[in-house]
Amino acid sequence: MNAPPIIRTERLELIPATPEMLRAELRGAAALAGQVGAYVPAGWPPDLYDEAATRWMLDWLSTHPGHAEWSFYYFALTDGAAAQPVLVGVGGYKGGPAEDGTVEIGYSVLADYRRRGIASEAVRAFISRAFADPRVTRVIAETLPHLEPSIGVLTKCGFSFTGDGSEPGVIRYTLNRPG
Repeated sequence: MNAPPIIRTERLELIPATPEMLRAELRGAAALAGQVGAYVPAGWPPDLYDEAATRWMLDWLSTHPGHAEWSFYYFALTDGAAAQPVLVGVGGYKGGPAEDGTVEIGYSVLADYRRRGIASEAVRAFISRAFADPRVTRVIAETLPHLEPSIGVLTKCGFSFTGDGSEPGVIRYTLNRPG
């Protein structure tokens, strides 16, 4: 399976996960670092991303090998402050465009790297990449009502609150295709 290209932003490389990377992550930080070519700081993984999520993504990639671009990405900070890129978060898409043109995104950043615009930078890159596909008419994201920083990222990136999410206690934000 050929991995999709890295999505580059001003300070980030959004590295598309491969099954090999996810298997390495299950073995530990050193194995993951070797696969992604970035330093994995203490405190890895970010909140709301755990072993079960890693295994779910590994299974998804294994059963959808031609759709890796609509999957999971590691966020590597490349702003020059460190000798090598540093993994600071994760996120991506929860599959390709649905029949109605909807794509869902998600993200999480390590606590030590929050409040630096990293999540907003990654979300903007995911939005741009999604709307580059003519099938995509809207991007959605779900969060918890108490995660005010996450809500802030979404509103800063142009999303609007649209109500209840797909599970009890979850709320949804939506961004429609411009124009």
